[in-house]
Amino acid sequence: MSMREKIEAAATRYPNQRSAIMPALLIAQKEHGYLPGPVLEEVADILGVERIWVYELATFYTLFHTEPMGLFHLQLCDNVSCMLRGSEELLKHLETVLSIKKGETTSDWLFTLSTVECLGACEMAPVMQVGDDYHGNLDVARVEALLNSLRVAAAPPSNPEQASTQPVGE
Repeated sequence: MSMREKIEAAATRYPNQRSAIMPALLIAQKEHGYLPGPVLEEVADILGVERIWVYELATFYTLFHTEPMGLFHLQLCDNVSCMLRGSEELLKHLETVLSIKKGETTSDWLFTLSTVECLGACEMAPVMQVGDDYHGNLDVARVEALLNSLRVAAAPPSNPEQASTQPVGE
């Protein structure tokens, strides 16, 4: 199913097309990896809404990305519970080992590092979201193990016949 078909199908669940902008943006971002200007315009055209409405939502919500992102988006919670349990130190460690600052992407396009206000998982603080997955009770050792597992998941298979069957995480 094409992106257009997915957006049109999603839009049928809403009483007006403007209400379908957020689900449409999620579909477009999943398809393209991020939301550059031409994609935002295409979403507006598919829904038949004002382009500014699409731009407003895409640039307001942090779940939407108008710039290219790394294969793995590391979103470290920096709210009070996580901060009290060491998220600031984990951020410094991530910036050091990845050689980037928060808001940046590694030169190999493998990791983008961000902080978020709250992931709503205080019981497992400090916590980081990677794609749709939460990783909690983090310390330096667990972060290193996570980074290593993500690198392995992103590596091309040594056997070319496995290439079409080996999934890569978000």
